[in-house]
Order: sequence, then C-alpha cells, then structure tokens
Amino acid sequence: MSAPLPQDRTGAPQRAVVTGSDSGIGKAVAVALAGGGVDVGITYHRDADGAERTAREVRERGVRAAVRQLDLTDLPTAAAVVDELAAELGGVDVLVNCAGTGTAQKATEMDFDTWRGVLSVDLDGAFLCSQRAAKHMIEAGRGGRIINITSVHEHQPRVGAAPYCAAKAGLGALTKVLALELAEHAITVNSVAPGEISTPMTGQEDVDPRTEQRPGVPLGRPGHASEVAAVVAFLATPAAGYVTGASFVVDGGMTLMGPQASQLLTDRGWLEP
Repeated sequence: MSAPLPQDRTGAPQRAVVTGSDSGIGKAVAVALAGGGVDVGITYHRDADGAERTAREVRERGVRAAVRQLDLTDLPTAAAVVDELAAELGGVDVLVNCAGTGTAQKATEMDFDTWRGVLSVDLDGAFLCSQRAAKHMIEAGRGGRIINITSVHEHQPRVGAAPYCAAKAGLGALTKVLALELAEHAITVNSVAPGEISTPMTGQEDVDPRTEQRPGVPLGRPGHASEVAAVVAFLATPAAGYVTGASFVVDGGMTLMGPQASQLLTDRGWLEP
C-alpha cells in the first residue's frame, strides 16, 4: 500500500494575474486558467480592445475578469497594478509574467535606451510584479504559483536579440532564485520557454500552425498559443506542487537541432537579424 501524499498549503488556485494577456500566449493562458475555474486579472499595454476581448472569453467560462493597463516602461510605479488586481479579485494565487518585447538589431548598432527598454519590460517588470505578488501570497499563507514566460532564448542565443536573450536568460536565473527563496512559503516558481508560436508577436495572428511548414523543427510546424497555455495551466494546479525552479521548453524540439541544423546551412545568412 502506497503512502499518502504529503499535504501542503496550496489548494486549487482561485485568482490569477496574467500580464500581457490582451493577445497571443497571455490571452491563451488567461482563458485556460478561466476554464479551470480561476478568476483572472488581465493586463495590457496599448491594446485595450484586445484586453476586453480576453475578458469576455474569461467571463464566458463563468469566472470573474478584471482589466488594468500595465506599462512596464514606467517602473517601479506600474507594478502597483498587481496590488490593484489582487484587491479587486480578493487576492492572487497565481502570477504569470507574460508581458514582453524584443528587438531585431545587432548589439554593436544598438543604443543604450533600446537595450535598457527591453530589459526593463522583460526582466525588471517581471521582477517587480513577482515581488508584489509574492508578498500577497505570503500574507495570505496559502502558498502560490509564479510562472515566468521566458523563451527558448532563455537557453539559446539569437543574432539581433541581445537584450531579449539577456533578459530571458536573466529571468530564467531569477526564477531559480525565487524558487529557493519562496519555497518555505509553499510558493513554487517555474519558467515556460516557448519556441516559435503562432501569435501577433511572430506575425502569425490567427494562423493555424498546422498549415505552416518548419523543416528545421522536429515536429515540423510552429506551436499554438494554447499548447503553451496548457503547460502553464498544469503548473498552476496542485498536481504540480512539487515542481519548482524548473524551465519547461515548449518548442517542438527546436532547441535540440543545433549541431544537426548547423551541418545543413550553406551560407552565412544567419548572421543577419
């Protein structure tokens, strides 16, 4: 007879905040969590209409939605939005840091403001939002989940994406530090690292990834935002209570292809962003 599982303080989540949830992966995450009975705080930068569309889909699943604008170029002030959403929803059990930006420019040609702008949104913003959410979770005493959406570039570089890669690698390391520091409070911290996903950020809004061929990816196609959201939703559940400090790569096998793909390149075009 097997021993019973140990009990912890983390029950099924009731309230989540998902940054950058007006479209793409963030929207898919918000809707997936709502499908599991979780009230969702939705944030957007510029696309207020997109945020309202996400809110509508969340409410259609029988839960509450709260919407706030979040400008992560205005730090540290903007992170107070996490407090506002926690107050409206009655707390926060899950934070998903999904808001992000990037560049397509070589490091030697980049001005400092561009560099700092990407790090501010992708790394500083995630740090400050995590800090705010963690304080609410600790005070409530029920544990919690922090899930950082990084990228395959948490692990692998890309020409033309120096600040993005630096921020995502930094966020991956921050994930591990927070996992150590927050474990005593039954708060788990993990990252999810997508590859190419059919979203507005990749210029593939409303594209069925099954119709797009990617010969260099083992599964042969881009991913769908819902496939990333499914991993996030799992990490938010009690079933993932013993998972912390991990990075879940959701890339169809892309990051496995380094040595294999490099042998097939016939020119140096990869040097251009």
